[in-house]
Amino acid sequence: MVTEDQRPRCRRRNPQGAETVGHSRTEDTMITITEFQKIGAGLSGFGLFFLVFGVLLYFDSVLLAFGNVLFLTGLAFIIGLQRTAMFFFQRQKLRGSSFFLGGVALVLMRWPVVGMAMETYGFVLLFRSFFPVAFQFLGSLVNIPFLNMIFSKLSGSNTSMV
Repeated sequence: MVTEDQRPRCRRRNPQGAETVGHSRTEDTMITITEFQKIGAGLSGFGLFFLVFGVLLYFDSVLLAFGNVLFLTGLAFIIGLQRTAMFFFQRQKLRGSSFFLGGVALVLMRWPVVGMAMETYGFVLLFRSFFPVAFQFLGSLVNIPFLNMIFSKLSGSNTSMV
């Protein structure tokens, strides 16, 4: 008998030309990934690589600027230009967006240390509502008691039965 995990996964194209990944049975949920989203994932990945590499090479301004441009372009390709603009220019996220985009501008003007500090602060402000969810997910993945305790404290979840 074949279980759910043992069934082979298959790749198909839907009528719009996007590739779908799923099991061979039709009632399973399929994830649709367009070609633009694949390109965006690659651009974002290269952007993160150049950002990390730029920091490792003592804040090389050219690598950091290239990483910023690639990452923001990749984000626009993944979720779309309109949704990217809507994300950055929401009223409650305007402060974080201004710090993040101001940091990008400073890196482009060859002030990498100050720019990266502003970008980091803006990133924390933009994604602070997502951090508890991410820490809770990481805590469920890691089965090491010490790390599990740290991630549960960071996520704000209480696992005590008392």
